[in-house]
Amino acid sequence: MSNIDEAPQLRESMEEFQCCGLTVPKLSMIVGGILAVWGIAAYVISDMASITAMIPTFMGAPILLMGFLSEKMPEKRKLFMHIAVVFGLLSALGGARLFTMLGGDYDLAFFSHLLLLVLGGPYTFVCVKSFIHIRKMREAEE
Repeated sequence: MSNIDEAPQLRESMEEFQCCGLTVPKLSMIVGGILAVWGIAAYVISDMASITAMIPTFMGAPILLMGFLSEKMPEKRKLFMHIAVVFGLLSALGGARLFTMLGGDYDLAFFSHLLLLVLGGPYTFVCVKSFIHIRKMREAEE
């Protein structure tokens, strides 16, 4: 009998991957919310000059929604979290354009790319770590 089987409370805590005390769906809601709000704010601050100012919103809203749906429908969490990580990866890749902007103006576009990279990169990393953790837990149960 493994240590996990001997202590059910330990097993429950080990099954749920957490980062900074947050479950990945909750982290998704925070990351997605920050990106969504920033995109709307950037659009308004830029006097609604360009719809591209809302790109963080276009990336963040699906992450936020997938996190919320994962909490409400845990039986479909795997699907929702895989969709969310795709948007996290797209955010990080889009934010990587920041490196071509270095030395230029530090305007709203620069900070939007910075936010996409700084939130999207680590978020994607945490999601992948959680997927690995879940797979290891499933294999340990077999």
